[in-house]
This record gives sequence, structure tokens and C-alpha cells, in this order.
Amino acid sequence: QVHVVESGGGSVQAGESLRLSCAASGSISIINVMSWYRQAPGKERVFIARIGSGDRTNYVDSVKGRFTISRDNAKLTGYLQMSDLKPDDTAVYFCVVNAQHWGQGTQVTVTV
Repeated sequence: QVHVVESGGGSVQAGESLRLSCAASGSISIINVMSWYRQAPGKERVFIARIGSGDRTNYVDSVKGRFTISRDNAKLTGYLQMSDLKPDDTAVYFCVVNAQHWGQGTQVTVTV
């Protein structure tokens, strides 16, 4: 069984930064693929970033240039560095490890 926990969310003002963490534990030895999703109030959960083999990354257009995804397999932890945050970034952020193990989410609130 694999346990995934996100952390690092909070309430910030527009233009500020946050770094989210996604820690995996249990029956896992490597993070091959990690993705981040977010779900804004009253909206569907949507994909925002992915890191895969060879550290290849993909981002949704709305976060390109502002968000950076990374991972540290020595710690079995992934990260989402978020800069220049906007009120539209307000959502619950979820990570997915190896395409199947979801965390419980962490709230990010951005105020003007």
C-alpha cells in the first residue's frame, strides 16, 4: 500500500509564492511519474503539471512560466513551486504518484 500526503498549502496574497510537497511512503521505491491536479470551488478537478521519465515535464498553459514541478527520489517526495500566484490559482491541490496513488489534497488560497 502506498500513502501520499500533500503539504505546503496556505493563504497568500497575489504575486507571492508557495511550494507544495507530495510525500510518498509505504510500498514504493521510486516515483516514476508524478502529476499535480487542482480543483477550484464548484469546478472539476483539472491537470496542471506532470514530471515523468528523464525529468520531462508538462504544464497546462495557465501555469507555464509560473509553476515548476520537480521530484527527489531519495526522499520519495515531489514538489510544485508556485510563483506569481493569482486569485484564479485558488483551489485544492492534489498530487498523483505513479499514475494511481492520490493524496488528500492541500488548500491554496490567493487573495488580492
